[in-house]
Amino acid sequence: MEIENNCRKEDSNAKTLHLLRKFLDVQQRRAQAYAKLRNGFSEYMVSGGDSTYQQLCSEITVEFNDCSKQVCEIESQFLSSDCFRDDLARLLRAVQEQEKQKLQLTATIQVLKKAGRPSERLVTHENCRFEKPKQHLCVHLHEITEAAGTQEAEEDAEYNNALKVAIKGVQEAVTSINDHLEEIRYEIAALEAG
Repeated sequence: MEIENNCRKEDSNAKTLHLLRKFLDVQQRRAQAYAKLRNGFSEYMVSGGDSTYQQLCSEITVEFNDCSKQVCEIESQFLSSDCFRDDLARLLRAVQEQEKQKLQLTATIQVLKKAGRPSERLVTHENCRFEKPKQHLCVHLHEITEAAGTQEAEEDAEYNNALKVAIKGVQEAVTSINDHLEEIRYEIAALEAG
């Protein structure tokens, strides 16, 4: 009976080790997807190629969804009776939640950067009137007043704050994810040693 229990424990440890390594592989794919997204966004900001960037976002969305699905499958295996490790399942769930937060905040940062600081946004003349050639009645011209200047400064401050909050949120999510990954690496080392 003791030999049988030891065999089950060895099988369980081998399965746990395999699942943890598989999870780290998924996290590596996520990191690569973020790098691809970051590079694609930088290119988009320079070139303005909307369709190329939208295609990239679609590809990245598929990749992130696949990664999340795989992590959920690993999490469910940790909760199964032959491997019951609810501590590891909770750890993976925590990483999933932080990854979701990181992705949402990354999208927020990109939307903010795409829009630009309110005082620096380009003006389009779509709604302006042109009565005669070279007589442009610009709807954007207005008297610069203290109130207008104050409003613009407030809008810039709101923009700066929103960007700062999103960046700080991403940094906190990354720190949390890295802490959880470190716990997983310790678990792998303990399983390999034991």
